Amino acid sequence: MKQTTEGTLKTRLSGFIALLLTVVFLAAPRMSQAATAGEIDRDVDGALQTLYRTTPAAKNLARVAKGILVFPSIIKAGLVVGGQYGEGALRIGGKTFGYYRTVAASYGLQAGAQSFGYALFFIDNAGLNHLKQSRGWEIGVGPSIVIVDEGVARSLTTTTAQSGIYAFIFQQKGLMAGIGIQGSKITRITPEN
Repeated sequence: MKQTTEGTLKTRLSGFIALLLTVVFLAAPRMSQAATAGEIDRDVDGALQTLYRTTPAAKNLARVAKGILVFPSIIKAGLVVGGQYGEGALRIGGKTFGYYRTVAASYGLQAGAQSFGYALFFIDNAGLNHLKQSRGWEIGVGPSIVIVDEGVARSLTTTTAQSGIYAFIFQQKGLMAGIGIQGSKITRITPEN
C-alpha cells in the first residue's frame, strides 16, 4: 500500500510540474514581446472608449478621478495552475503618467483561457500615491478596492464615490469561469518608444 501511495504522489507531482512548465512556456512568448509605449497608449485609448460607451458610471467617475490605471487586455490561462498577464498605462488628467504590468498566478479548479480588461479609478490621492510610491503593489494588500458590478454601477455617482479605488472589469472573452484581480501584482515598467 505504501508503494502505491508513493507512486501516485510521484505521478501527481510529475504531472503538476509538467503542467506548470507548460503554462510558463505558453505565457513566455507574450511576456517577452512587450508592447511599445505607443501600442499601450493606443490600446488604452480604445479600452477607455469602449468602457465609457458601455458603462456610464465609469464615464462619470472619470470626471472626478485623480488617476485611472487601465489594463486593456489581460490574458489568463490555466489548467489547475494558471496565470495572467497584461500591460497598461496610468492616466492623470487625460495624459499618460506611466506604464505598468499586472501579473497573477493561481491554482485550484480551473481550466481554459480568456481575456479581459480592467480599469482602476483612483478617486482620492491616497490610493494614487500608494501606486506611485510602491515598487510593486499587490491588489488586496494596501488600499481597498471596490469591484463595480452592474448593481454597484446603478447606484454609483460622483457624490457617493468620494474616496477609494473603483475597479471596472470589461471586454470579457473566453472559456474560463471567473475573473479576479485579487492578488494581481502591479509593477511599473518602461516600454520602448
